[in-house]
Amino acid sequence: MTWTIPNILTLLRLLAAPGVAVMFLYFTRPWADWFALILFVSAAVTDWFDGYLARAWKQTTKLGTMLDPIADKAMVVIALMVIVGFSDVYWTPWLVLPATVILFREVFVSGLREYLGDTAGTLKVTKLAKWKTTAQMVAIAVLFSRGIFEHHLVMGSFGMDQAMVDQIMMGETEDLNHLRLYYHAMVWSGRLGLWLLWIAGLLTLISGVDYFRKALPYLKDKP
Repeated sequence: MTWTIPNILTLLRLLAAPGVAVMFLYFTRPWADWFALILFVSAAVTDWFDGYLARAWKQTTKLGTMLDPIADKAMVVIALMVIVGFSDVYWTPWLVLPATVILFREVFVSGLREYLGDTAGTLKVTKLAKWKTTAQMVAIAVLFSRGIFEHHLVMGSFGMDQAMVDQIMMGETEDLNHLRLYYHAMVWSGRLGLWLLWIAGLLTLISGVDYFRKALPYLKDKP
């Protein structure tokens, strides 16, 4: 077992995955959202660095090859679980479907690879799979930022309730008009994150179908 710098970065990313959930156990919001966002983005950046360094330094190892996809899946799955679990009643139904597609695909493809065993090399990571992973991570980061706007800029720092929010949006309270920017940031970051998550869900679905199509010849019973 060789502990190269790329392998260490991959391991740190794997450990960061449950760390995102731990933030919400030990910190109140919005600090939990801040720490989870920083941890998630930092770990996502290592996803690019460890692969780049492994190729540049010719330090590609079996350990890194095995841990890298596991770390990516753990990050996405745990972060989605946290976002869905801590989202409000309005957002949850719209998050559940793309999150379900993403979780189902990851479990399904992992099961395919496990079943195929030595022939799992036919399910190599494609460019489409890399794009879907990037879309997932960007969507999750944006959705974490929505939690910051909601619980820090609006609900946290200024102690606003729904009646005050309604006054801001209707322009009835001039003293609070400067807070409309914060409210719009919360709304549009949520919408952007949701759109990106649906795009990621679509790419994930297409990627899963592609892997299944490639695996079909190995799943047929011999006559």
